[in-house]
Amino acid sequence: MSRIGKQPIAVPTGVTITVGDKDITVAGPKGSLIVPLQQNVKVSVDDNQIVVTRDNDEPKSRAWHGLQRALLNNAVEGVTKGFEKKLEINGVGFRLSGGPREIEMALGFSHPVKYQAPDGVELKTDKMTITVSGIDKQQVGQVAAEIRALKKPEPYKGKGIKYVDEVIIRKAGKAGKK
Repeated sequence: MSRIGKQPIAVPTGVTITVGDKDITVAGPKGSLIVPLQQNVKVSVDDNQIVVTRDNDEPKSRAWHGLQRALLNNAVEGVTKGFEKKLEINGVGFRLSGGPREIEMALGFSHPVKYQAPDGVELKTDKMTITVSGIDKQQVGQVAAEIRALKKPEPYKGKGIKYVDEVIIRKAGKAGKK
């Protein structure tokens, strides 16, 4: 039995789960998400909790079991609390401005870099910090990774865009002549 898959998911008040033939709809106070139903996996909703079971003990079924439970848990958490990732810009001359849909950054290139957020994701700027928030965990992580990829942190001075909790391992510069 999958250690992750066998744990029931508590459904908070205000969240409704609708199990269909090919997908599961999770609706809550922040919005609604559709989670695809994996093969060889059954989902049932009883007494304010979701239970995920599988048909057989084949390796693929065991993998789908844990994945289905994790995706449902992330959807329930997303429609109740939401997810957010914070990025930090470090570098002399780097600037940041923008609103909830689009940000503009000066990252040392010859032109300003603009980033347009997809639907369902909100961008907040505060001095040199970008907060990416939304209800879909995968989408929030993808947007944060795309923004970070615009100017990855370099190991010598630490300039670039990094996650707030990320530690950049610094390298020593050139050794001086003796």
